[in-house]
Order: sequence, then C-alpha cells, then structure tokens
Amino acid sequence: MRRPILVAAIAAAAALAASAGAALSQDKTMSFFVTSVGSDKGADLGGLKGADAHCTSLAEAAGVTGKTWHAYLSSSTEDARDRIGKGPWFNAKGEKIADDVASLHSDANAITKQTALTEKGGTVNGRGDTPNRHDMLTGSKPDGTRIADQTCGDWTMSGAEGAAMMGHHDRTGLDDSAAAKSWNSSHASRGGCSQAALKGTGGDGLFYCFAVE
Repeated sequence: MRRPILVAAIAAAAALAASAGAALSQDKTMSFFVTSVGSDKGADLGGLKGADAHCTSLAEAAGVTGKTWHAYLSSSTEDARDRIGKGPWFNAKGEKIADDVASLHSDANAITKQTALTEKGGTVNGRGDTPNRHDMLTGSKPDGTRIADQTCGDWTMSGAEGAAMMGHHDRTGLDDSAAAKSWNSSHASRGGCSQAALKGTGGDGLFYCFAVE
C-alpha cells in the first residue's frame, strides 16, 4: 500500500519543482516603459502605427530586441487595453508592473514615479520637478477603453484643435481625487494637441509602451 502513496508524493514533488522552475525562469526582460522622448510634434505620433514604431525604436536602441511593442493609446476604433498583450510586464530594472490586463487596470498595478521608468531605466520628472513631465498620452478611460474625442485625431494632430486624455505616471496631481492619482485617465490637454499645449499642463508628449509578446 505504501508504493502508490510514495509514487504520488514523488509526482507531487516533481510538479512543485517544475512550477517553481517556471516561476524562476519567468522572463523579466523589460516589457514596459515610458518613452524617454516624444515625437516633438505634440500629440501627432503618426497614428497608432507611428506610436508603435516609436516604442520599438526606443526599445531596440536600449538593447531590447525580439519583442513586439505597442503604445498604450486608444483611438476612435481601438481600446488601449486590447493592444498590449496579456502580461506580465516588467520595467527596465526587472520590477513587475502588473500580472495581466485586469490587474493593470486595478489598484494592484505597481505604476509609480519610481517604477514607471524609461527604456533607459531612468525616472521621468513628476509633479514638483522642473520641468514637470508627468502627463502621459493615453486617450483612455480608467478601464483602458477609448475616449474617441480625446485622442487628438487618432494621434495625428499637433495644432490648437483637439484634445488628448492623459494620465499621471507619478500618481499625483492638484488634489487627492481618483483622477489626480490615475496613471491613465487624469485630465484632457488644454489648448489643443501641440507640444506647447501638452507642456502647459505638465506633459511632454510622452506615453507608455508595452511588449505584446
């Protein structure tokens, strides 16, 4: 009678070891970052395709290759949450940002000024720094779905018209409201979609990039 019990115990131990091995071997290579620079054309990123290409260019220049990168941006036809893969995602220092799409859009995510690093591993100026650059372009609601009229013409506008919804990567704002602390849906740009308009509220045309795979 002892043999079946022994076999079962060995099998359980092997499964546990395999599970632990898989956890230890989890790829912690950078799969999330804030762009260190924008397009220099305000919210005109060349559309979603241009924004994705910008993510890829920055990541590869930083030495991270072999990944498919998408910008965390909604458009009039796409939701940001559906563009970024399944997760988990890690920053340039191997720190986990979120396990999956659901946790990313909940209080479980780990996005802060200290973890929302650029592709180079640097921090981005936030509220209280000069200049403040904490406004991240998203065009999204808190749940990652689109706000069609706040995407600066699907990221092709750079003038006095239009608006872009933005989030605060440092999770701080003018007050203690949920919007002020939101990483992806704090407020819309004022004065249009130009670089000057984005800088006017504490931004620089930066956005989040996620590895889809």
